[in-house]
Amino acid sequence: MKNRFIQLSALLVFLLGSSVSQAQEQADFYDVGAIQIIDIKFEQKEWRYILDSLRFNGDAVLIGDVTINGKRIEDAGVRYRGTRAFQPGGKRNGMDVLLNYVDQNTNYQGYQTIVLSSALRDPSMVREVLGFEVARRYMLAPGANYAKVTVNGELFGIMVNVEAVDAAFTKRHFGDDARYIFRSAPKIDERAPAGCRSNIFGSLQVDNSADCYRQNYRLEWGTGGFDPIFNLAKFLNEKPEEMPNFLDVDRALWMLAFNNVLLNLNSYTGQYSSNYYLIRDKAGRFAPVLWDLNLAFGSYKNTGTGSDLKPAAMIKMDLLLHEKNAQRPLISKLLENETYKKMYIAHALDILDNYLVNDKYLTRARELQQMIRPELAKDANWFYTMAEFDQSLKATIGKTSKIPGIAEVMKPRADYLRKLPELLVLPPRISQVHVQQRERLSAVMVNTFRIQAKVDGFPRRVRIFYRFDESEPFREAAMADDGNSHDEAAGDGIYGAEIVPFRGARFIEYYIFAENALMVSYSPARYMYELHKTSLDELNQ
Repeated sequence: MKNRFIQLSALLVFLLGSSVSQAQEQADFYDVGAIQIIDIKFEQKEWRYILDSLRFNGDAVLIGDVTINGKRIEDAGVRYRGTRAFQPGGKRNGMDVLLNYVDQNTNYQGYQTIVLSSALRDPSMVREVLGFEVARRYMLAPGANYAKVTVNGELFGIMVNVEAVDAAFTKRHFGDDARYIFRSAPKIDERAPAGCRSNIFGSLQVDNSADCYRQNYRLEWGTGGFDPIFNLAKFLNEKPEEMPNFLDVDRALWMLAFNNVLLNLNSYTGQYSSNYYLIRDKAGRFAPVLWDLNLAFGSYKNTGTGSDLKPAAMIKMDLLLHEKNAQRPLISKLLENETYKKMYIAHALDILDNYLVNDKYLTRARELQQMIRPELAKDANWFYTMAEFDQSLKATIGKTSKIPGIAEVMKPRADYLRKLPELLVLPPRISQVHVQQRERLSAVMVNTFRIQAKVDGFPRRVRIFYRFDESEPFREAAMADDGNSHDEAAGDGIYGAEIVPFRGARFIEYYIFAENALMVSYSPARYMYELHKTSLDELNQ
């Protein structure tokens, strides 16, 4: 093999795995319950020095062969990750492994780039894997797990792997609709270019030109310049009433609620508004996607409004942090809308009740630690001792960074949040969801969808969101309890709406949204992934 270096500003794609004993049998590269086995071979004995040099000089790669769970892939490009965790001379720096740098069709189970994170500031080794697992319950988010990585036959490390947000990721989740992928990656150590604002980072404040956003964002996929980000910031700040036309509002609210509840401050919510992607579809709407959760659960402590938070302040961090802060328009502009604020609070409550109050996060963290402990104990390159690993869920580790134990901060934070007045409010209750069927023995066929639901809890507004094909965006219609909307008697709590299909549609999937004075609710509760469904054929049986 030639000693070649390829200059490449590649996109990231990650892996999730299979246990050491089961790795070759696992069908799913991103199975959280198992550890992937990755072996990298370089011709060069001085590969560490070469990778260090390449990292200092850009995005060049060193060519090597990679074997993943027994499958050999030749001529992969390997480089150290360009993150702040990179340590010159470090024994287990994070890596990007580009499987397709020569042949664009080369892949492993459809994934063409592997990213291996060193988990530098996570003695628990679970923050990223656990965080993304929670996130995926509520929003579009990458997979994440563990990999046992060897280089030239020697153990390099037990690494954390996260699925890349790249063109392949976008095609899987958006089909052919996506047009751009931008990543918030502020160049915090560089001065802003002449004519551009300083210290706005990835906050989506309005800068002086589209080119100014090159300082704080990377165009990871798509053609053209930074006009889409410039226009997004302009609309967000100047025409927030048009938000649904240029932003996937609900995905943004889920991301912001996740960041706040789980103290994920190395994010839009924190000091530099970093570590998130914006994917724009052909209709011009941006969908945010979380990235890099290695410092979630309180490992990063700066909100951008002062110095690092002390533990007590972090535990009691305001649920509505940045609500009035013009320097965080994605939060302040969303929360100034009454309905969006209720949605944000409802999302926070869902995360809180399903993961924190019942200690589900802690049980899962212990399971993950138990799974990787035998292999991690053999990792001489790891940054921490096994004693620190064992204490990492309940005690602060380190004298300088002072990385809090996950339960040490999250248990009292859960107690604090659950007592907040806005989280004690009862949301509307949606039940008895029903679609009118053809009457028995009737020759009159049903050709529309007449949908009813019982809603209690003093609803102010009930809406149905529906689509006739899963590739379409949702449409919205009002549901009413007036006796004239295919409901029942006026004022009986049964709300109805008639949805008329078009273009030959015979199938519908939908969810119901209800809002009272202080809270909102949904049916199904996990409407992001589970929807009510029926068809005209079914209704006419």
